[in-house]
Amino acid sequence: MSLTTRSLIGLSSGALIGAAITATHNAFLQRLVFIIEPVASIWVNALRMTVIPLVFSLLIVGVASAADAGSVGRMGVKAILFFILMLFVAASFTALVTPPLLNQLTVDLSTSETLRSSIDAAAVESATKVPTVTQRLVGLIPVNPIKAAAEDEVLPLIVFALFFGFAIRRLAPETSLPLVSFFRGVSEAMLVIVRWVLWFAPVGVFALMLPLTMRAGMKVVGALAYYVVLVSALAITVMLALYLVAAFGARVSLRRFMRAIAPAQAVALSTHSSLASLPAMIEGAERRLELPPQITSLVLPLAVSVFRICNPMAQTCGALFIARLYNIELSATQVVTLVATSVFVSMSSVGLPGGVPLLVTLPVTFLAVGLPVEAIGMLLAVDTLPDMFRTTANVTADMTATAVIGQHYAKPAPVVAVSSAA
Repeated sequence: MSLTTRSLIGLSSGALIGAAITATHNAFLQRLVFIIEPVASIWVNALRMTVIPLVFSLLIVGVASAADAGSVGRMGVKAILFFILMLFVAASFTALVTPPLLNQLTVDLSTSETLRSSIDAAAVESATKVPTVTQRLVGLIPVNPIKAAAEDEVLPLIVFALFFGFAIRRLAPETSLPLVSFFRGVSEAMLVIVRWVLWFAPVGVFALMLPLTMRAGMKVVGALAYYVVLVSALAITVMLALYLVAAFGARVSLRRFMRAIAPAQAVALSTHSSLASLPAMIEGAERRLELPPQITSLVLPLAVSVFRICNPMAQTCGALFIARLYNIELSATQVVTLVATSVFVSMSSVGLPGGVPLLVTLPVTFLAVGLPVEAIGMLLAVDTLPDMFRTTANVTADMTATAVIGQHYAKPAPVVAVSSAA
């Protein structure tokens, strides 16, 4: 049984048992729930324990290892810039359209107060305290990176990691290689811990949902259903928009592009894996779009590794949904921070398997804007359906980027000279 299925069972069981306990008004069962509740806190703490060292080490390795990618020339650089641009567009689009859509979701003030009462008071205060724009700009450069890490100041830590990674690139190989190897080892060790935390996710989700449903009722479940529909619809919208980007940016007919990407989309939809779709993407790009191997062999593997267009979208939508559910007002500067952080950590989650990317990136974005990390378990538990559409959209984005870059580097057709007979 897959992790997502087990997590969904944990969420459903917690919701149903919590509702049943509320209906019976059994004092003994209610006391039993409060004994189970610390299990959720332990699981969330284990989740948060990995975030700072994992993201920090992944960013350093990603930036420092990019020195090796210099040999790919201008095509690789332009591909990376195109990826970053598209990630910002997707995250910004989500930040603009999600709030009006979430306004259609009715959340009782009592439900929000109940949810807020279940999280740490310091977290609520952190979420509602809005720094000025000047304070945020100054705070981007941490005076003490270790202090920033200890206080969950994620964005300044990301800036420091970027500086540190670029600095390693300037060192001699005998000095830089051991540093990169060390941080790669740190990231891999953290991933082992993340897999352990993931294994206990059904238990953690059950322990989260049981008291929440008992306090707030089945309204939380209805809100989660709305979230699933919303984030899935956003992924489908992004995928449809990518067809237009391919048509105009790569100058290829919609029918031709759809025939080229359809096999890879089928693999992505069934396996939830962009990497598993790579062979089908390469075949479609070379046979249907007639792109040369020197383009597909570079851009497609690079895109599968670092270009998950729906990852920042999912982070942004998830954060805005939780803010709505918990009645936490996010300022414009916090939303901008949310968008920027989601793009940075999306690029850093290179090669993370299965459902690990969201498990790693969601806590980072939540911490960056002061949202309760405890709420992430609910989003992860209902992620099966949205993940299908996100993966399919990610594969479509990979093929779109390859087609656009391939069109830019396409060689003009040779001109055949016709000589007139003497």
